[in-house]
Amino acid sequence: MDSAAFASPVQSAGAPTRPLAIANWLFFVAGLVFLMVVVGGITRLTESGLSITEWKPVTGAIPPLTQDQWQQAFDLYKATPEYREINGPAGMDLGDFKFIFFWEWVHRLIGRLIGVAFALPLAWFAVKRVIPQGYGWRLVALLALGAAQGAMGWFMVQSGLVNRTDVSHFRLSAHLLLALFILAGLIWTALDLRQLARTGENRPAKFGSTSFWVSLVLFVQLLLGAWVAGLNAGYVSNSWPLMNDRLIPDGIDWANGALFALTHDPFLLHFLHRWWAWVVVAALVVFARKVKPIDRRASIAIHTAFGTQILLGIGTVETGMNIVMAVLHQAVGALVVASVAWGAHVHGKTKA
Repeated sequence: MDSAAFASPVQSAGAPTRPLAIANWLFFVAGLVFLMVVVGGITRLTESGLSITEWKPVTGAIPPLTQDQWQQAFDLYKATPEYREINGPAGMDLGDFKFIFFWEWVHRLIGRLIGVAFALPLAWFAVKRVIPQGYGWRLVALLALGAAQGAMGWFMVQSGLVNRTDVSHFRLSAHLLLALFILAGLIWTALDLRQLARTGENRPAKFGSTSFWVSLVLFVQLLLGAWVAGLNAGYVSNSWPLMNDRLIPDGIDWANGALFALTHDPFLLHFLHRWWAWVVVAALVVFARKVKPIDRRASIAIHTAFGTQILLGIGTVETGMNIVMAVLHQAVGALVVASVAWGAHVHGKTKA
């Protein structure tokens, strides 16, 4: 693909650029990524992620269609530690397997759709030379991140196919956090392009120090949440604000050292996730106040997202990890990221 296609000037007699159309396309792709995160949460909560033991990017889009094909897929799953140690003894049959296979298949199918929905329009915009100056490399970088996300997903699944009954919580967190980073990148780039379409000035927003620190505080919470999910740590307590009648829960295992506990102990990680949330709230309240004079809508979005997320987090705990509450908790977590990306962009426009 000709690199000049990615470097068309904002205004050209032969080929005017189309920043608004590209922005709308990126918002659409961001919506698909959000859907991917939601379905990923369902896949995790239904323990469906290891049901498909092979990675076939093209042919894997077609699920088993005959009884023999279903049985073959089930036999491959039967070789996994998860089946041998958990689901097999629990009496899983082919019907049960089809249920978990469905969610993992849908999750991967949405990933494939995102790839097509991004790559084909990008190629079309490039061939038509309508991508504004300076945005081609950003769009290619987002495409590369999407490809890396697919590879990361398979890397995560592989960790649960041998010697484990579950995927590595480290790889799961990398998979989730990369998805959220892509979501934020899509929104940021779309907002830059929308501003270009509105003003005609190619002045991308700057990611300032305030936005960096707020994002870092939020990153810690997202990382803790991913580890809680990966270690099933949400199940260790169904009470709030105390954990099993104690502020600091019994059961934390310090035997292997503090670092191991901080990265592996379900009780400690659950405790940290629920209380670091208030550090995030404080940071977002301050950040939203800074954003409000510039764009009140972004400030409202931030407040609404984190307020809803806190309530859903408490509800998820008190309902004993009810799957609907837990999925909503992950979904609104993605909306918190989206709202913070919006607020950071608004704040960054003053520094452009």
